[in-house]
Amino acid sequence: MSRYWSEVVHSLTPYVPGEQPKLPDLVKLNTNENPYGPSPLALAAIQAELDTLRLYPDPNADRLKAAIAECHGIAPANVFVGNGSDEVLAHVFLALLRHDLPTLFPDITYSFYPVYCGLYDIAYETVPLADDFSIRPEDYRRPNGGIIFANPNAPTGRLLLLPQIETILAANPDSVVVVDEAYIDFGGDSAVPLVARYPNLLVVQTLSKSRSLAGLRIGFAIGHVDLIQALVRVKDSFNSYPLDRLAIAGGAAAMADRDHFERTRRAVIVSRAWLSGELADLGFEVLPSAANFIFARHPERDAGELAKALRERSIIVRHFRQPRIEQYLRITVGSDGQCQALVAALRRLLAP
Repeated sequence: MSRYWSEVVHSLTPYVPGEQPKLPDLVKLNTNENPYGPSPLALAAIQAELDTLRLYPDPNADRLKAAIAECHGIAPANVFVGNGSDEVLAHVFLALLRHDLPTLFPDITYSFYPVYCGLYDIAYETVPLADDFSIRPEDYRRPNGGIIFANPNAPTGRLLLLPQIETILAANPDSVVVVDEAYIDFGGDSAVPLVARYPNLLVVQTLSKSRSLAGLRIGFAIGHVDLIQALVRVKDSFNSYPLDRLAIAGGAAAMADRDHFERTRRAVIVSRAWLSGELADLGFEVLPSAANFIFARHPERDAGELAKALRERSIIVRHFRQPRIEQYLRITVGSDGQCQALVAALRRLLAP
C-alpha cells in the first residue's frame, strides 16, 4: 500500500494469471497453451516484417481485420482487434456494459470479469451455474445492464449450444450480450453467424489458443458496426496502436492458413478424448469439455494435494481455490507425450 495510490488502485483485486514457472523438464498443463506450433505461413510473415519495425503499425490493422472477416464471411467493418482478447474485453466492459443495472455473468467463469467491473466501477451479479456446471438460459431473464459468459465456459469447459444462446439474446434485446469464445474452435459452433440477426450480440475470440499465437497477443471482436464503433472510440482514447507490425502480419497469415488450423485443432480434440478416458479409468469425474482443457475431480483425493504432488514431479496443472470448484483440477490438453507423462504420474500417485 502507498499513500500515493489512487482510491481505485486501493480497491482493486487484480486478476491472477496462470503461473509461468521456470522448472527443468517441465510438463506445463496449466495455461491452456496449444502444444503445436503456429502456422508456418504465420512464422514466414513475421520474418518478412522484421525490416519494417522502424515504422509504426497500421492503427486500424486493416490487413488483419480483412483476414478475420474473410475467415468468418463478414465485412471488415464488423471486426475490432486488440492486444489479446483480454484488452478487447477490457474495452467491452468500458464501452458497452456500464449501465445503471448490474452486468450478469456466471458464478464460475473467467475470473477477469469481476476485475474489470471493479476497475470501471460496474455493478454486477453472478448467476449460479446448475449443479452440473451448465449455464441455464432462463436464469438470464432478469433486468440487467449487459450479459457476458465464456463459451465453452472457463474453467469448466462446458458448451452452450446456439439455440440456447439465441434464447438469451431474444430475452435481452436492450442489453449487449457478449459471448467470449476463447476456446470455441475445439468443440463448438461459433455464435458469429447470429451477429447478422442480433445487433446486441458481440462475439470475442483470440488467436492465442487454436492458432498457437499466445505470445503475439491478438484478440478480436465481431458484432454490429454500432458496437464496433464504440470499441474503436475507447481504443483510440487509450492506445491507437495496440497491435504491432509482427502481430498484424502473423495474425493475418494464421487466419488464412486453414489447413494448419484444422490439422492442429483436430489433434487437440483427439488427445482430449484420450486423456478424458484415461482420467475416467483412474477414477476421476470428468466434465464434458469442448475446450482444449479438461476439468476433473477425484472423489477420494484432495485436488490441492494432487496439484502439489504433480508439481513435485515437474507437472503443472491449474487448481482454483474457489467455492464449488476447489476439488477440481483444470488440465490443459498438451502433446501426446505430455498427456502420457501426466497419466503415468497420476497412476503412481493414486496407486494403493
